[in-house]
Amino acid sequence: MLEFNDVTVVKAANIYCDGKVNSRTVKFADGTKKTLGIMMPGAYSFNTDAKEIMEILAGSMDIKLAGSDIWKTYASGSSFEVPANSSFDLKVTQVSDYCCSYID
Repeated sequence: MLEFNDVTVVKAANIYCDGKVNSRTVKFADGTKKTLGIMMPGAYSFNTDAKEIMEILAGSMDIKLAGSDIWKTYASGSSFEVPANSSFDLKVTQVSDYCCSYID
């Protein structure tokens, strides 16, 4: 999907990690939400409440899920899932554009 139709976009940005990670929330009529964001190169850790599906739109990042010692690289066109009530570590190697879907 290249675009979203009939959505509400929250004007205020979600800003993390001293501004190196930021996103905007997109709300859909069915109550679901996604965030569209940019990550600058760096190392980050995030916690999840809901299950998340991260789609890499451009760039590249290495991901390590909670409980694992394995780093896996995801590049443009790929995606990964993070369970609810979990965490993941990222090493972003180049400016990366992403879409995160939250699954209840």
